[in-house]
Amino acid sequence: MFDKLAELETQYSDLKKLLEDPAVTANHREYQKHAKALRAIEDVVRKYREWKRLRGQFDDSRQLAVEESDEEIRLMAQQECAELETAIAGCEADLKMLLLPRDPNDERNVILEIRAGTGGDEASLFSADLFRMYARYAERLGWRMTVLDSHPTGVGGLKEVIANIEGERVFSRLKYESGVHRVQRVPDTEASGRIHTSAVTVAVLPEADEVEIQIDPKDVRVDTFCSSGPGGQSVNTTYSAVRLTHLPTGLVVSCQDEKSQIKNKARAMKVLMARLYELEQAKRDQEIADNRRSQVGTGDRSEKIRTYNFPQNRITDHRIGLTLHQLNLVLEGDLDTLLEALSTHYEAEKLRASVGA
Repeated sequence: MFDKLAELETQYSDLKKLLEDPAVTANHREYQKHAKALRAIEDVVRKYREWKRLRGQFDDSRQLAVEESDEEIRLMAQQECAELETAIAGCEADLKMLLLPRDPNDERNVILEIRAGTGGDEASLFSADLFRMYARYAERLGWRMTVLDSHPTGVGGLKEVIANIEGERVFSRLKYESGVHRVQRVPDTEASGRIHTSAVTVAVLPEADEVEIQIDPKDVRVDTFCSSGPGGQSVNTTYSAVRLTHLPTGLVVSCQDEKSQIKNKARAMKVLMARLYELEQAKRDQEIADNRRSQVGTGDRSEKIRTYNFPQNRITDHRIGLTLHQLNLVLEGDLDTLLEALSTHYEAEKLRASVGA
């Protein structure tokens, strides 16, 4: 492990020098590539340097504990050795975690898809609640969210919404949100006060770029139609809405939020590329696909991952057995406690798997 860490430290120093090279700073693409590589190893190098510092202090204290003639100083050195041993062990555990293979998609932006499932109007209302929750979380972190397509309902809900979220390590933070989200609450229309259960499906897809996913125009059928609002009411008399059908896979994507047909087509293509990237990734790398299935259950997003119970102000994530009585805060975008617990759980699972391998 420590040979690998020494190599990474050397690589880190080399990258720092490259980023100071005027020839590199003048080339934006080259600079971004090296800066990304630097960020990828920055945490582990910082932790390795901390380990080296602690190890040096331990060696000095141990020497003092053996050679010092003053008993009081020798005892103090022995106590310091014990404290440093604990700190070094913790540092080594952190290093093992940091050296685990990273999800190559962690740095990517995402395509977020939210769809109402069972529950009729109540499911569409909860879709809108979840969308607001993620929008507020994105705002907290300084991410940029752009709606690519949405299908509002007459009661103020969302039958479906697709959004692009751009920012730092978006996929890393949101990748465990894929799955079925269940809500338990009393709908406003329920006179008897009976609790209803509804479901919403969330999908978080890593955004792909054109270099990775090249789509042959002949493989895509493009249909245009008039945009429509709640209840099918026409809101646009021009054929600005676009539906793309990828003939080889049967994937269908439509976008109608923009008044421009060109913009809607570009947004639909972005979603299509993300879906195709996910399919290609599963074919290309079975290990990553297996890991993703462990994150979202069966992998087809049919498994219930979380329950939102409004009467009890309770949110429960069934994958890790975590229950929080702060549903009101979570729906306002305070997702850190929940997402960090999920990340910690799955990182620990990866660590156990690597030890047993």
